[in-house]
Amino acid sequence: MNKSVEIQDLGYKDYKQTWDYQEQLFKGILDIKIKNRREKTNVITSNYFLFVEHPHVYTLGKSGDMSNLLLNEEQLTQKGATFYKINRGGDITYHGPGQIVGYPILDLDNFFTDIHKYLRFLEEVIILTLAEYGLKAGRSLGETGVWIDVGTPFARKICAMGVRASRWVTMHGFALNVNANLGYFDNIIPCGIRGKAVTSLNVELGKNKIDEAEVKQKLLKHFEVLFEAELKMESNKI
Repeated sequence: MNKSVEIQDLGYKDYKQTWDYQEQLFKGILDIKIKNRREKTNVITSNYFLFVEHPHVYTLGKSGDMSNLLLNEEQLTQKGATFYKINRGGDITYHGPGQIVGYPILDLDNFFTDIHKYLRFLEEVIILTLAEYGLKAGRSLGETGVWIDVGTPFARKICAMGVRASRWVTMHGFALNVNANLGYFDNIIPCGIRGKAVTSLNVELGKNKIDEAEVKQKLLKHFEVLFEAELKMESNKI
């Protein structure tokens, strides 16, 4: 089992370019696993964790409903946003500046083979990170992601999640609102859930801007502990 995880911060990068890169890493791991099984070899598989910030983009999961996008093509252009149907679970979500997006591309055979546990661990990484900022976040029953004031009429989502997995290899991940422009969420029914608000870390703390590099370090700290991972930082990245 290889618990080493290569951390890459891609900076500000187009969604489609990043998706293609994820697919490349994902396929590389799958190819090794398939070869190992067919040829009865034991080549070690790699693990990656990508950080990225996207230009304004809306993405719809494979089980999503197009009616949850409230803009037509012309209006998308006016908003400076793009739209993609993608191969993760979940419904529609937004990515944009001021949001920390994390894409763990892991071979869960190196950690544990349980997708439910994987999602709960990702949520816990976010929950523990937000706790360091004095926020009590939690899970909402039946709704993947991380919320503030769960169980009250004021519940608001601060982190969306959606993953894809094949042969225990994961891709896609989470989107944590840190300094996000929440106005862009008005153009969708976030995750297909009506009547619930979306929030951002800077709004919750009443600050103009939160240090995103600091948030990333906290996320990695909790990821390392929960997954019992050995993090390898790209020298020219974070």
